[in-house]
Amino acid sequence: MKRNIILILAVLALFSCAKQQQENYYASQEAQIERFVNAAGGVRTVHNGGATRVVIAEGTTADSLAANGVVSFYYAGYILSGTSVSSSNLFDTNNENLNWPVSDSTSFNILTVKLDEEPLLPGLKSGLTGVKGGEESYILFTGKYGYGNHSSGTIPANASLVYHIWVESISNE
Repeated sequence: MKRNIILILAVLALFSCAKQQQENYYASQEAQIERFVNAAGGVRTVHNGGATRVVIAEGTTADSLAANGVVSFYYAGYILSGTSVSSSNLFDTNNENLNWPVSDSTSFNILTVKLDEEPLLPGLKSGLTGVKGGEESYILFTGKYGYGNHSSGTIPANASLVYHIWVESISNE
């Protein structure tokens, strides 16, 4: 009995250490995101649900995208490393102006999603909420709001991500 209690306590201690280590890692990612935000020179910054949106060019519509709205946009997804994005960190895009090599040019079509129905990463969904038609911005979030402990293609587990987005239109109907 005493042996079982010691074993349980040891397992709990290991789990606690691993959880604290991951939280420290996410905190360092938050600091890296803050450095990116400071270097980006946007016109304003919005924090929402674990995501940070750096607005580069204000939108042209009066309405902002609601949590159940529809948004059409072009994007470029990057793994965050440093205070800027480059083609070396690009993992996906539908913006043909970035010269991303693809075998199927239909991947350059505009992406249209209904926020409350599409299976988006939590950080991307939170970052898109509030955008305006015509807006250009960066949406950044830690691995906690991305893929978490899972990798996806060339994206490593717990990677902090940056999405450069160009919003074409929004609808809240």
